[in-house]
Amino acid sequence: MARIIAVTNQKGGVGKTTTTVNLAASLAATKRKVLMVDLDPQGNATMGSGVEKDRLTRTVYHVLLEQNSLAEVRVSTSAKYDLIPANRDLAGAEVELVQEMAREWRLKKALESIASEYDYILLDCPPALNLLTVNGLCAAHAVMIPMQCEYYALEGLSDLVKTIKRVRAHLNPQLEIEGLLRTMFDPRNALAQQVSAQLQQYFGDKVYRTVIPRNVRLAEAPSYGVPVLYHDKASKGAQAYLALAGEMIGKSEAVAAAGV
Repeated sequence: MARIIAVTNQKGGVGKTTTTVNLAASLAATKRKVLMVDLDPQGNATMGSGVEKDRLTRTVYHVLLEQNSLAEVRVSTSAKYDLIPANRDLAGAEVELVQEMAREWRLKKALESIASEYDYILLDCPPALNLLTVNGLCAAHAVMIPMQCEYYALEGLSDLVKTIKRVRAHLNPQLEIEGLLRTMFDPRNALAQQVSAQLQQYFGDKVYRTVIPRNVRLAEAPSYGVPVLYHDKASKGAQAYLALAGEMIGKSEAVAAAGV
């Protein structure tokens, strides 16, 4: 059964979609079966996977409104993972779902039909605590938090941790923090080093050892509609996400072994 991970941060511009797309490609490169769900009406994860969002007639919007199943909506990508795409139609889902029963559970219910086909399901959540993000948090086993090592990011992180605790208390008791990922990291920046040290002090082994550097190739890849692994495999950005995939798989296997 798939491990479902919501990639989220209420603060925008922290590398959330970049992480979801490139982690999906890196996990797929290790022969894991991966599904990525784009829950952001901007559709950046969809475009970054090489899928033209404006030409889509069926998206995650139709799944949440129970007009189509995930199997009917998913598409294959050249990066060897499957995608549930999104476009601007998704912005209307919140309004249309507001009167619906069990609206927070629509995604979880939909995923139950295909979860057994995958090793990992990654949910790219929008940078806001709205009904789309709540659907992601209710469906997920764990949360991955990409963040920059800067002062405002720390402030936003405390809000996000409170949100996760509220969701765990009222909606999804199994939800846990998978890990904190330091993104756009510049080791020459003294503040970045200080914030990084604080994260490790407070969150311990929940902070991934892998650090994602600032990298030009990583920034370029979306304009080509491919993950960085298919743009420049030798780049520092591609190698960092491959390392993150390896670290995640190692953790999962260690937990599974301990459970046995």
